[in-house]
Amino acid sequence: MISAFHHATLYAWHMQRTSFEDMSCSVARCLDIVGEWWSLLIVRDSMLGVTRFDDFQARLGISRNILTQRLSRLVDNEILRRVSYSEHPPRSEYRLTAKGRDLWLVIVAMRQWGDRWATADDTPVRVRHDHCGEVIMVLPTCSHCGETLDARSVSSVPGPGVAADTFYRTPLAALGPDRER
Repeated sequence: MISAFHHATLYAWHMQRTSFEDMSCSVARCLDIVGEWWSLLIVRDSMLGVTRFDDFQARLGISRNILTQRLSRLVDNEILRRVSYSEHPPRSEYRLTAKGRDLWLVIVAMRQWGDRWATADDTPVRVRHDHCGEVIMVLPTCSHCGETLDARSVSSVPGPGVAADTFYRTPLAALGPDRER
């Protein structure tokens, strides 16, 4: 019997993934690199200390060919680095780079969202602050005043990668702190 998971993760052989690399959007460019769910699960497991191919494969239940493709893409994009640990037979570990470690907030935000909206009361993992020993929730705060942030307390302004006249013609510019989101 083929599982529902298999059907949900099956890609038709003729489907080609759209690239967002030319889009002027940091979220789209991030998704271009780590937007496939296996990639983020590999990054999550790397943050939990998994480094070896067979361990990723066993924990995730991912096929070896897909795992090879995702690991190669993460290495090519400098999220992971390949480090040899055996010459005979040739074997490598996969370790997070600084670029990969910077995905920690993404993984934690997804975990916290999943804990609240997708797993009900059976939270599988909690995050503990090593310094004080307490279980924590990661909250975004303003780097200037320290106030806790949410979607209603911020607004978007043009950055150096977009022309201001183009930005201000979009509905995004109209969303301010008083608008419903």
